[in-house]
Amino acid sequence: MTDTTRLLKELVALPSVNPALVAADHPRAGEADLAEFLAATAAAAGLDIEFQEAAPGRANLLARWTPSGKVRQRILMAPHLDTVDATDKQFTPFVLGDRLFGRGACDTKGSVAAMLGALCDLANGPRRLAHTEVVFAGLVDEEHGQLGSRALAKSGLHADLAIVGEPTRLKVLTAHKGSLWLRITARGRAAHGAWPEKGSNAVHAMSRIVEALETKYAASLKKRHHSILGSPTVNVGFIQGGTQPNIVPDSCHILVDRRTLPGETARGVLLELSALLAKHGLTARVEDEKVADCPPMETDPCLPAVAHFLRRTGQRGALGARYFCDAAVLSEAGIPSVVFGPGDIAHAHTANEWVSLRAVDRARRVLLHYFAGLE
Repeated sequence: MTDTTRLLKELVALPSVNPALVAADHPRAGEADLAEFLAATAAAAGLDIEFQEAAPGRANLLARWTPSGKVRQRILMAPHLDTVDATDKQFTPFVLGDRLFGRGACDTKGSVAAMLGALCDLANGPRRLAHTEVVFAGLVDEEHGQLGSRALAKSGLHADLAIVGEPTRLKVLTAHKGSLWLRITARGRAAHGAWPEKGSNAVHAMSRIVEALETKYAASLKKRHHSILGSPTVNVGFIQGGTQPNIVPDSCHILVDRRTLPGETARGVLLELSALLAKHGLTARVEDEKVADCPPMETDPCLPAVAHFLRRTGQRGALGARYFCDAAVLSEAGIPSVVFGPGDIAHAHTANEWVSLRAVDRARRVLLHYFAGLE
C-alpha cells in the first residue's frame, strides 16, 4: 500500500458531508475534522498552516510551502473537502484491486490526497523551490454555495495558476459550463373540482411552459455552439402544483437547470426566458434559485502558467467539462484556473463511488513533475 493510498483511506473514513445538505444535527456534517487531520499531516511535513473562515464553524485549510528566496510566483492547488451524504457503509473505505471505494473517494478526496501528498513530497524532498510559493487550499462548501472558494477569492490572494481538484481522469480542463437554477411559477384561480370551468388551472398552464422549454427552447439552444463545451442545455427537473384532486390548482412551479456557455449571464438567461414565454402567450414569473452566481469559465490555454502546466502533463489542446466547480469563482477573482484530478465524474455521488489508486498516485507524480519544472 502506497503512502497516497493510506492517506486516501484515512480521508474517506473521516466524514465531511456538506452541512447545508443535511439536518443541522447530522453526525457526519461539517468539514472541520477532515481539515484538522489534513492540517496535522501538513504541519508534520513542515508546511505553514492557516485556517481561513468561510462561514461560522467552517474554514478553508491553507498549507504553504514558502521558498527560501523572494516569491516570484505562486501556484495554488484547490480541491474541496466537502462531500454529499451517503449510507453508513460508504464511509468505511475498502480496496478492491486498483479501486478504492467510499464516499468522496472520487469527488474529491482523491485529489486532496494527490495534491497534499505532492506538496509534502516537495517539502521533504531534495529539490527545493527558491522563488515559488505553492499553496494547498482545502476548500469548504463546493457542493452547495461555494463559500470556501468565494472566501478565498475575496481574501485577495494572488496566484499565477490555480489547479482546482475535480475528477477529470487526469485531463487538464481549461473551460467548464456555468450552472443556473431557475424557479418558474405559474398562477391560476382556485375552484371546486366539480366546477373546473370556474377556475384557471395553474398545472395546465405550467404543462404548456414545460412543453415550450423542452422542445422549442431546447432546440434553439442546440444552434449555439462552443468549440470545447458544445451547446448550452435546459432541463426541467422538478414540478409541484395543487393540493388535492378536487381543487383546481391556483399555483404551480418548476425548477429548471440551465447550463451556460462563456458569454452567457444569469440576467441574460432570465430575460431570454421571459421573452420566450411572452412570445408564446405564456404567463409566469422566472426567478434565479442559486445561492450565488455560478458562471461558466474559460481560461486561455496560451497563458504562460497554463501552457507550462499543459506541457508538463503532456497534454495537447484544451478540454472542457459540462459541470460547474470552484475554478470559475477563482477565475473571476483574476486567478488563471484549470481543473485537474484523478477519477471520473461519472462515479461521483454514486452508491459505489470509487477512484483508481494508480490514477491517484499518477496525479501525485504529475504534480511533482510540474513542480520540478517551475524554476
